[in-house]
Amino acid sequence: MRAAVRYGALGLVALAVVGSAIGALVAGLAGVWGALLGAAVGGGFILFTALGVLLTAKLPALTAGAVLLGTWLLKMILAIAVLALLDPLTFYSRGMLVGVVIAALVLVLGAETYGVLGTKAPYVEPGATTGDADPDGK
Repeated sequence: MRAAVRYGALGLVALAVVGSAIGALVAGLAGVWGALLGAAVGGGFILFTALGVLLTAKLPALTAGAVLLGTWLLKMILAIAVLALLDPLTFYSRGMLVGVVIAALVLVLGAETYGVLGTKAPYVEPGATTGDADPDGK
């Protein structure tokens, strides 16, 4: 999962740079702000999920699921609040914001998928016994 977070973060930084350059060419300073805000909102939304999975990996499945569900709900509330706060403001390009949010979602999810699929993990626990062993280890 660390590789997924690393690839996602690197992809997000690259998207922020490229999006800012395109935004500057298309809409000037407002395009740069739109691209940076889009990268922060879209990429942050996905990266926080991967970080949540990484941080809850050692917890029991029920606890990890509850934490991930809670963080998902919190992210939804925060995304709605950020977009509501940005709605009346005019210093950014809405087109660049929407375009970079969509690009960030696709790029970061793709980078994280590449990171997860490229990671080699054992299918079994090292040193674990198989068969019908006594629960006391006898």
